[in-house]
Amino acid sequence: MSAVSGIARRAGRRLLSSLPALLGVLVLTFLLMRVLPGDPAVFFASGPNAGQAEIEAIRHQMGLDRPVPEQLVRYLGDVATGNLGRSMTTGQPVLADLRQRLPASLELTVTALVLALALALPLGIAAALRPGSAVDHAVRFLCALGVCVPTFVSGLLLIYVFYYLLGLAPDPTGRIDVFASSPPDITGFYLVDFLLVGDLEGWRTAAGQLVLPALTMALFVLAPLARITRASMLAVLGADFVRTARSLGLPRRRIVVTYALRNAILPVLTIAGIVFSTMLGANVLVEKVFSWPGVASYALDALLSSDYAPVQGFVLLMASLFVLVNLTVDVLYGLADPRISVE
Repeated sequence: MSAVSGIARRAGRRLLSSLPALLGVLVLTFLLMRVLPGDPAVFFASGPNAGQAEIEAIRHQMGLDRPVPEQLVRYLGDVATGNLGRSMTTGQPVLADLRQRLPASLELTVTALVLALALALPLGIAAALRPGSAVDHAVRFLCALGVCVPTFVSGLLLIYVFYYLLGLAPDPTGRIDVFASSPPDITGFYLVDFLLVGDLEGWRTAAGQLVLPALTMALFVLAPLARITRASMLAVLGADFVRTARSLGLPRRRIVVTYALRNAILPVLTIAGIVFSTMLGANVLVEKVFSWPGVASYALDALLSSDYAPVQGFVLLMASLFVLVNLTVDVLYGLADPRISVE
């Protein structure tokens, strides 16, 4: 119990120390949005023939008629009270839009990361056990191919092969088939909600819609995960304790899994945390290709419309998730290796 309370205290201190960074992200994003070309009031006015009075009314509604320092102070005050503003594109509060779309992005990203780890760990281990062999060269070629091919290209290729040619995949039209009903909004995660209501047919439909976009993202992040697994395993397999285990005649499987992999997993955890944070913000192309209603596509639409509030809310959300992911990785470090403190 004392260990848990100690971790909670240290985690709280880590979160408090991240507040200046989040404040810097808020201020920088606010200023960058204000220096972008174009006038949002003109964009949201009804048509190119809108009068100056209508434009000025929209500018006043958005608070753009005030000095920039005053706008910044008002914005920071609103954020402190949980008000991220209102989207001019959807007409809804930004916080409500993000809360509605975040589960879709998290479900896609977590599934893609699990799939990538399920592929990267065996590939990295196999390459490390046979360095310089055909298996090693094949894994390195696959990693290079995954990095070189953009996500929208691999996504379109997967759609062409599995949906158009083979007919194995469902329509790439979002989280659920257009002829199927969405589950009750319990958690926002379709796979979880369908299981909670006992709708296995709906779960299979949602899982089918998730396969191709998750595979597209997994192929893109497969390279760094497989590479760090290979490099870390190579370093550990050459360590003294592994050579000692071999000299004692321990089974090869036990040496690889119990001794080598457990000591090699720490760098993989670090890269997995970084990859997860990157995937949340960088999956916009996948969301667009598969019509996935996530936060990244929401922020892109707002950026193209010069809608300030959603973009600022999205950046703040990504920065907060990045802090939480790094904290989670630190805690997992301590669980994987008790010699490492969360501090």
